[in-house]
Amino acid sequence: MSRITTYTCGAFLLTLGLLSGCGEKFLEETPTDQVTDANFYKTATDAIQATNAIYSELGKGGQYNYALWGIGDIGSDLSTTGGGGGGDGIEQQQLDNFNIPSTNPLTTRLWGGCYIGIGRANIVLQKVPAMQIDPAIQTRCIGEAEFLRAKYYFDLVRAYGDVPLLTKPPQTLDEVNIPRTAQAQVYAQIEADLLDAITKLPVSYSGDDIGRATKWSAAALLAKVYLTEGKLAEAAQQARTVINSSGKSLWPNYADNFKVSTENGQESLFEVQYISGRNQYIFDGLGFVGNEFFGPRGQGIVPQGGYGFNIPEADFVAGYENGDTRRDVTIWKPGDVYPDGRTQPAFLPGSPNGYGLKKWFVGKVNTNIWDSELNIPVLRLAEVYLILAEAAGPNAEGLEAINKVRRRSFGLPIGTASARDIAAGISATAFKTAVWRERKYELAFENDRWFDMKRTGELLTSPQLIAKGVKPFNVLLPIPQAERDVNPGLSQNPGY
Repeated sequence: MSRITTYTCGAFLLTLGLLSGCGEKFLEETPTDQVTDANFYKTATDAIQATNAIYSELGKGGQYNYALWGIGDIGSDLSTTGGGGGGDGIEQQQLDNFNIPSTNPLTTRLWGGCYIGIGRANIVLQKVPAMQIDPAIQTRCIGEAEFLRAKYYFDLVRAYGDVPLLTKPPQTLDEVNIPRTAQAQVYAQIEADLLDAITKLPVSYSGDDIGRATKWSAAALLAKVYLTEGKLAEAAQQARTVINSSGKSLWPNYADNFKVSTENGQESLFEVQYISGRNQYIFDGLGFVGNEFFGPRGQGIVPQGGYGFNIPEADFVAGYENGDTRRDVTIWKPGDVYPDGRTQPAFLPGSPNGYGLKKWFVGKVNTNIWDSELNIPVLRLAEVYLILAEAAGPNAEGLEAINKVRRRSFGLPIGTASARDIAAGISATAFKTAVWRERKYELAFENDRWFDMKRTGELLTSPQLIAKGVKPFNVLLPIPQAERDVNPGLSQNPGY
């Protein structure tokens, strides 16, 4: 998909859909010189633009450009806030220390961003099936909308528990302000969307369409959904299908998952598409802010000097096994050499141990623009192998799945048994713990660790998080107060 067209046609399409069908008649005459709900949904180009608008929210502050790295990384055992100290990044400090008010900007933006995406998906799913356009485009757009709606609802239900389930554009205010829907019903809708999307999406794309959701994107997400629900046989089957039929393969070099030159590559199943140089100092532009926000603070190796947020915890760094190549891809440590020849100091503001997040470092691509063109992986084949391992257990299939990931992490041939393999005979409990640990280091700082810790129970048993003050009710985030102010039917999660 063209990275520019991905992020076009945003707010006005949402407005068209949300207002369609309202009872008030604001104009006696239909305008003919502007885009309206009545004259837009006519051509294949219209359908594609409306679908592109669903994707656009992924790259903004309500998803991967702010909320998810604050919640998924800093809210977990991977990292601490960092920054300049004091009140710098207070909203991240609240997540870091489990003192989260219902007005927290990151949790508020996650809710809002997901529902904007869902609203746009609902418009496509209402309008596109009735359009007289190329059937292949029509079917693809419907599948993309289903995949993306499922993705947004998956984030919501994991973060907040019961959430309002909206599956069509509202016609009245009463259809917007509905109470929360039981998690089981939300998960049922997610499954239904993904199962149908699998039948509608193509297996691959070419040209400007590269980056759109494929059949394998939907199957991989469904495997992850099933794993989260504890449906292990179903998770294993979906993961097995992706591994055996998608044509995807692990990069021999772990680092190739995080380079501009290898984006949308052989291991990628779905990623957020970014471009740089279009904006400055906003979370809702076309580029990723992590290059600047995570850059070593004040060291000048990124355009604005580096803000030093999302600092790896010392115990996380110490947990790497000797020889694990993922460490040097993921973190800056004291003595690491910068592109300009200087070295990472032993101490930095916000980082008393001298660590920093390196995985999303691009450097001074453009000295005047803080954003980055580096895509963010949402689903990779390595995760699908780990889903299969956890779902299958310590049998031959499960062992080979985790060991492929481990071999790659030590720079070994992926298909050849090695001394680094998890050996047969391991107990089911020990194997599950090994898979969870492998997920922690394989997927570190890919915005999912808090969700994983919640799923596995580690959120409430981690010594690091217990020391920070985690409480049993922190397995859910607070329902944003701004949403409750306009929708009295939204109950608050306990503890907030």
